[in-house]
Amino acid sequence: MRRGSIASLVGIGVVAGGIAAAVAVLLPWLPPVASRERARIDDVFWFTVIICIVIFAIVAAVMLYAVVAFRAAPDDDSDGPPTHGHTTLEIVWTLIPTLLVTAIGIFSAIVLGRNDNQGKNPLNIDVTAQQFAWSFTYPGAAKLTTGVLRLPLGRSVELHFKALDVIHSFWVPEFGQKQDTVPGLPTKLHITPSKTGTFDVICTELCGLGHATMRSTAIVMPAKAFDNWLKSQTHATSSPNTAVSGAAVFKNNPCGSCHTLTAAGATAKVGPDLDHLPQYAQAAGQPLESFIRTSITDPNAYVQKGYHPNVMPPFSSLPKAQLDALVQYLVQSSKKG
Repeated sequence: MRRGSIASLVGIGVVAGGIAAAVAVLLPWLPPVASRERARIDDVFWFTVIICIVIFAIVAAVMLYAVVAFRAAPDDDSDGPPTHGHTTLEIVWTLIPTLLVTAIGIFSAIVLGRNDNQGKNPLNIDVTAQQFAWSFTYPGAAKLTTGVLRLPLGRSVELHFKALDVIHSFWVPEFGQKQDTVPGLPTKLHITPSKTGTFDVICTELCGLGHATMRSTAIVMPAKAFDNWLKSQTHATSSPNTAVSGAAVFKNNPCGSCHTLTAAGATAKVGPDLDHLPQYAQAAGQPLESFIRTSITDPNAYVQKGYHPNVMPPFSSLPKAQLDALVQYLVQSSKKG
């Protein structure tokens, strides 16, 4: 091949590769990185992207050069000369992709192995998935259960999943990992948060009519702030003062995101107004305390007029002590309201 042809191929390849690299780098394809595992996954992603850009540049250069340099004359309708396959070239273009794919596979296996290594003294958190809510229990903190996932910055965390009804899938885009939750099959996920902030928890498995509403929040806090929060919430939920412990349970779970309760400063309108619980219990023909407990653990047992069934998930995974405190808190608060 002539020197000018080689220069043309190289020039076309550089331009094509530059355009592809600009598209890959300048556009915000990925969310911010907020975990060490996600950073490693991104390394694999960019390793693969670089390989793809190089291959794209070579193929684009050869194709564009061939279209220009070997095009037929406008009045040439003859067949091209017969050619025979080039064995060496075929071996090369089979061997190179094989080596590249093998390299990607090895790199990916190393990253997966490192991401699964939870190290020493991980923070264990039990995650319960149900239509259509997430709940998070901290076994080392008197089984404190919350509707928001709080994590300490820089500490290894292992999430242990349990599904109560159908298949769900836990995903925080900034953490870069996704884990299915399967009824009867315990699963787990290792995360090491590397950035403080508030991030969306999303269910990525179609799990029913309320799938789009099955969202929560993951809050990554400095380690000391997390320890202080965990101690304060554990103390509050185990307090002998029902008003204190019940208020903590109400705040830690998504009650206030759907209901109004004056005592808690909640003003949401998705579900019934909890200030009117005595009237609802009377309409249902049930004692107030029993009505509230059933409405929490089996919300479809009685649906207030004007609202729809199968919207509120049953909070049957709440530890008994926290459930009792929440019931008593709602009884006292609704009577005051």
